[in-house]
Amino acid sequence: MARRIPRTDVLLILMGAPHESDQVTSVLRLVQAMLERGGRVQVWACGHATLLTQQALGENKPRNFADWTASYPTTATLVREMLAAFPDQLYWYGCRFCSDDRGAHAHLPEVVMRGPSAFAANSAAADKTLMVGVI
Repeated sequence: MARRIPRTDVLLILMGAPHESDQVTSVLRLVQAMLERGGRVQVWACGHATLLTQQALGENKPRNFADWTASYPTTATLVREMLAAFPDQLYWYGCRFCSDDRGAHAHLPEVVMRGPSAFAANSAAADKTLMVGVI
């Protein structure tokens, strides 16, 4: 049985290598701003962006050599915290094909992995669609 996709204001497609630019930080800030204003958002991570929610990333990034006492959360931690803070507003999906192609299997349990054929249903459930990144 197909999973029902909740109606959202925005579907944000996040593609490409997550560390080539500041696009991931920008997307996470944009998503948080929309959620704080009451928006309902779904994120579809595709390509290398599927690596952002790997459990293996742990809670914190490796130590910052410029500031040994600083602690910075990983993208997995940030996504988990946003999903917990906005449970009826944020939905995070990952492309199963892209994830499998990159050997990324242990995602956060809150992340729903879907095949590329399911993308049309996600798109139909959103009032607006925004794509960030490149294939």
